[in-house]
Amino acid sequence: MSLLKSASIVSLLTLASRITGLVREQLFASYFGASATTDAFQVAFRIPNLLRRLFAEGAFSQAFVPILGETRVRQGDEATHGLINSVATVLFWALLVVSVLGVIGAPVLVWLMASGLQESGGFDMAVLMTRWMFPYIGFMSLVALSAGVLNTWGHFAVPAATPVLLNVSVITATVLGAPLFRRWGFDPVLAVAIGVMLGGVLQLGIQVPALRRRGMLPRIAFSVAGVKRAWHHDGVHRILRQMAPALLGVSVAQLSLLVNTQIASHLGAGAVSWLTFADRLMEFPTAMLGVALGVVLLPQLSRAQAGGDTKQFSALLDWGLRLVVMLALPCAVALLLFPTPLVAVLYHYGAFQDADVAQTVRALMGYGVGLMGLVSIKILAPGFYAAQDIRTPVRIGIAVLVLTQVLNVVFVPLFQQAGLALSIGLASLVNAAWLLRGLKKAGRYTPGPGWLGFFARVVLATSLLGVGMWWAAEHIDWIGLRAQPFVRIGLLAGCLVAAGVVYFGVLAATGVKLRQMLRR
Repeated sequence: MSLLKSASIVSLLTLASRITGLVREQLFASYFGASATTDAFQVAFRIPNLLRRLFAEGAFSQAFVPILGETRVRQGDEATHGLINSVATVLFWALLVVSVLGVIGAPVLVWLMASGLQESGGFDMAVLMTRWMFPYIGFMSLVALSAGVLNTWGHFAVPAATPVLLNVSVITATVLGAPLFRRWGFDPVLAVAIGVMLGGVLQLGIQVPALRRRGMLPRIAFSVAGVKRAWHHDGVHRILRQMAPALLGVSVAQLSLLVNTQIASHLGAGAVSWLTFADRLMEFPTAMLGVALGVVLLPQLSRAQAGGDTKQFSALLDWGLRLVVMLALPCAVALLLFPTPLVAVLYHYGAFQDADVAQTVRALMGYGVGLMGLVSIKILAPGFYAAQDIRTPVRIGIAVLVLTQVLNVVFVPLFQQAGLALSIGLASLVNAAWLLRGLKKAGRYTPGPGWLGFFARVVLATSLLGVGMWWAAEHIDWIGLRAQPFVRIGLLAGCLVAAGVVYFGVLAATGVKLRQMLRR
């Protein structure tokens, strides 16, 4: 299967995930608005998500996938299956312990994440929902293991589709569960927390048949002797050694998120929610472009690294970066010049008020400044992980963390939660530039010919697209159209279609061979 086809499959399924995710957020905003209670849910949900990104999709995946791919190339499928069994066993028992400790220590975790909730009145609710949702980390870590196996075997569809199940579960909990909980005398937001847990169960459940069909379903040991054998497997220790610096690197990014949430919790009721709603919108292009390409590239880069094919390694990175520039730059311009239409159409219903739109827009524009960096990191970092060089991104990440907090000191007093988003955005640009420099310095990446001309054409097309979006944002009353939601949705769809036609039309007219570029 070609890289483009694989990336397209992942991207389309990621699109389905993000669309259902936006519906999820839209319903949540409409049903509950932005308040101390919604802040409590967002904080409680961030705690298992932080750990998921830290362990499951972060350090574990970064260490596991390259070693898994190397084992398969050099030792064959049987040895690889043995590695999978051992890793699954160690991971399962570690997750069980972590989940129990997380439920017990929920008050401490909430205080560390958002002590400001004690002032706004959402602290106790956040603790309760954390206890409900914390085991989610266990299910998602096992999902990450399954996804790593399936992606290594070239099967990207099931891992990319699984987030849809979480969104469907939460949507169902919001629409059906929340009214029932209100009728029974419970806070309706609790139904959403239960929906998150059920979503984790469903995501893991759908992986099992896919693994069984390929003969790669892990066999978890439940005896003491089996656990000991798994622990002493050489591949497990290699992964753990790789995870140590990877964990530090991912911790840096998640520590930044923790600090930002802590700061936001002290900015008043609703600030955490506004930042979260903006974050969800920003994650749409980030996941569609960066994550989709990163997921496909990492196994391919690992294979090229294992085979000693430096030219292929560089060519893969070059292809990914060209796609990032072509697709992420117009998205960044849209977040900067067209934020009000996006936020209004997606969130401006029910309990979500005009002021909530304005505050979310400010945060979204902050993210827009750094979107190119946020997406590029997803392409550049695998260039280090595939070479089993995790220390370099770690060192860069630590420096960027310090920079982010320095920027927070400057921007938060001026722009409140928008300052937090702006700090992340600017720091991401620095991070991406630093990673790119590191890859070039190490000789792993050499830019292909024609970059200057290609970039100039993309800038020209983006400029024309930006003018049109700015005009539409300024001359249409997107807030006033709240009472006519279908008119507003139709106008947004028309604007986006027109922008796409203009953008790709200009690229084609200026000589960018889209089909040739995408053919890989």
